[in-house]
Amino acid sequence: MTKVLISDKMSNLAREAFVDRSIEVDVFTDLTPDEFAARIGEYEGLAIRSSTRVSESVLKNSGHLRVIGRAGIGVDNVDIPAATARGIVVMNTPFGNAITTAEHAISLMLALARQIPQANASTHAGKWEKTRFMGVELMGKTLGLIGCGNIGTIVADRARGLKMRVLAYDPFLTVAKAVEAGVEMADLDQVLTEADFITLHTPLNDQTRGIIDRAALAKTRPGVRIINCARGGLVVEADLLEALESGHVAGAALDVFEQEPPAMENPLFGHDLVVATPHLGASTTEAQEKVAQQIARQMADYLLDGAVANALNMPSVSAEEAPRLKPYMGLVEQLGAFAGQATHTGLREIDVCYEGDAATINTRPLTAVLLKGLLAPLLAGVNMINAPLIAADRGIKVREATSSSAGEYQTRIILTVTTESQTRSVSGTLFNKEPRLVSIKGIHVDARFGSHMLYITNRDKPGFIGALGTLLGDAGINIATFNLGRAEKGGDAIALIEIDESPPKKVIDRIRDLRHVIQVVPMRF
Repeated sequence: MTKVLISDKMSNLAREAFVDRSIEVDVFTDLTPDEFAARIGEYEGLAIRSSTRVSESVLKNSGHLRVIGRAGIGVDNVDIPAATARGIVVMNTPFGNAITTAEHAISLMLALARQIPQANASTHAGKWEKTRFMGVELMGKTLGLIGCGNIGTIVADRARGLKMRVLAYDPFLTVAKAVEAGVEMADLDQVLTEADFITLHTPLNDQTRGIIDRAALAKTRPGVRIINCARGGLVVEADLLEALESGHVAGAALDVFEQEPPAMENPLFGHDLVVATPHLGASTTEAQEKVAQQIARQMADYLLDGAVANALNMPSVSAEEAPRLKPYMGLVEQLGAFAGQATHTGLREIDVCYEGDAATINTRPLTAVLLKGLLAPLLAGVNMINAPLIAADRGIKVREATSSSAGEYQTRIILTVTTESQTRSVSGTLFNKEPRLVSIKGIHVDARFGSHMLYITNRDKPGFIGALGTLLGDAGINIATFNLGRAEKGGDAIALIEIDESPPKKVIDRIRDLRHVIQVVPMRF
């Protein structure tokens, strides 16, 4: 039975969603790091929130682990490259708590503008300090968004409802998306220099870490207010404190911190100009139930059906697509394996063309599987998840193309591999959902992929087929199928022979010594 571990506290709906799909669940939310590392290899799936840290050292013991599911958006607690290298899918729930987090950002902005927490504390203390808490209106003010994805777009919508002008800095924001969201596209400097309020909605990575530092704050207008409900580390806390003390920044509202939980001696705590909450962005009953149930369903779909949703290290495959893609995955993996086993010099370029029906489906996961088949005979530890990364790291160019026409076939996939010494093409189709090889180097064949095969290139001369058959027969090797093709009479020819068992090296050497043989490659599929 498929087995998963839930290692962080989350709604019981997650466990129920797994059980409903007949997946065994263990819930251990208080494992020590050593206990966690020792047990992780027992499971095919790991469901987490933000507390569990899945490091490279932990993943060395990953064993049967196939998928890590983060109930929420941020995955900075998962070493994604290490997971990818081990063929582990990492997925999250980017939409489950978007509304909740956006509403929290708006709430903090309002609280900051009117000093509500400070006024509340003062009033509860028996004071009546009406003149002390002089706030500012939001209407007519400029809100600067750093990051305009799912959450940022919702914040923009709510801010426009408050009659604010919204500037958005996001390197991936398109003109069409900006128009749809009702924001003005801006570069980072424009957001910093023109915004009255700045709110952050971007992941934490090497490009965004410390994006609000001393230099950035120096560009802001006096009296600016900063809101961060995204990730601690985006704002350099020491630099923010300095700007608050100088009076340049009028206030800050922080839901996240560089260290969580923060040390109690953090100088931002207790500061009159700071509103602080304990990472509550996603903390509503609705959001917690939604992301817990969603991540369990996503993980179950992958573990049981091969469907991939919201993955960060491989293309998505919907539950509806998975059955249709399955035979194509078998075809592309075997086409890749054929080319990989026939390749003996360094790879330079890989071109794959999907024709006919194959051009109408989701080709990105197919290309990942094809690369796995191609690279696995050449490199150890290759899988469909890390194959694209390995190809990119080695400088191998990978190109995809599609065509509505497949010639005489209803569907066809053509793989062209360019190495240091030559370019070779191989193509295949599906016949009753079974993979078939239909051409090699432009020479027509019609062959299935057998467990053990011989791929032979030779000169088209009389006597070759008889000599080869006799040699195999004398060696006690039975021929299952025999497929021939040639470019032209007397020119180059190929033989693709399915045999019942893998031939010993001495037999391969004897085949190479046959007259007219150019190359012989034993293959396994």
